[in-house]
Amino acid sequence: MGAREIAPYRRVFLIYNRFAGTISRRPKLFQRAVALLRESWPSLELVPTSGVGAGTALARECLARGADLVLAAGGDGTMNEVANGLICSDVPCGLLPGGTANVLAMEVRCGGHMLRSAQQLTRAIPVEIAVGKMTGAGGADPRHFLLMAGAGVDARLVRRVDPELKRRLGKVAYWVGGLGQLGRPFPEFAVHLNGRSHRASFALISRVRNYGGDLEIALGADLLSEEFEVVLFQGSNSFTYLKYLAGIFSRRLRNMRGVHIEKARLVECTPLDSVTDVQLDGEAAGELPSRFEIVPRALRLLLPDKFLASARQRSEIELPTILRT
Repeated sequence: MGAREIAPYRRVFLIYNRFAGTISRRPKLFQRAVALLRESWPSLELVPTSGVGAGTALARECLARGADLVLAAGGDGTMNEVANGLICSDVPCGLLPGGTANVLAMEVRCGGHMLRSAQQLTRAIPVEIAVGKMTGAGGADPRHFLLMAGAGVDARLVRRVDPELKRRLGKVAYWVGGLGQLGRPFPEFAVHLNGRSHRASFALISRVRNYGGDLEIALGADLLSEEFEVVLFQGSNSFTYLKYLAGIFSRRLRNMRGVHIEKARLVECTPLDSVTDVQLDGEAAGELPSRFEIVPRALRLLLPDKFLASARQRSEIELPTILRT
């Protein structure tokens, strides 16, 4: 892939979460990143979020105002909200990482470096990707996710983590919360995929390899594919997760007893005896029962050309068509 001119976007909005880790702790760095973006897109308009969940409505407002590009600055939760407002539109979106884990930025090899990401955004390429869709119980409105859904153990931690501790310690807050769960039983639930049923205490339904910013669990997942990589962890004994964690670090989960890994386009999870939490892209998203399915070509996402070139080299799947700008 050769050199590429900066895309001529004329109505650019940056929806930002001012409470996100990097943005709140290093406001001058955020201002420098905005200045870099404005060198390429002078019309860039800043739109602050007002609280959790506001990003989706703001993205739709940007569409109504004629946006031809919407960026999200914050963590994966902010990106999820903005993407939900742009699903099935013709307007691409991009991420300026400033959150706790920055899973999407790590997945596309931007890391959590805000200035580097700003530079890459101005040369990034819009690609139509599939996303996940969760439908909950009781006819609740569906919610889409870019990265992953989790049911059971990890969603329980997401719901219970102390927001102030998360703000001060970042990812360490989740490790603290996880250690606090040792010795407590983890309830199992039923998972249905590809015509078979399984039991699990943690189901990871993933579109990406990266998990939490510095771990990789779903090693066969691909953001550019139209499948989930589903990783199921069995057992209610919390100490078993120390073995699973060792398998994650050693990259040997696939052959580990109690772990089941499978590709799927549709996954249904049903509680058995206990309430079971769900998380989407690192944010609490209710409880089971839930249905998770792939929605092909649902979102136009700005991706670095180096990431796409690498994907072509390593992948046997047919990659999505690069869009013209």
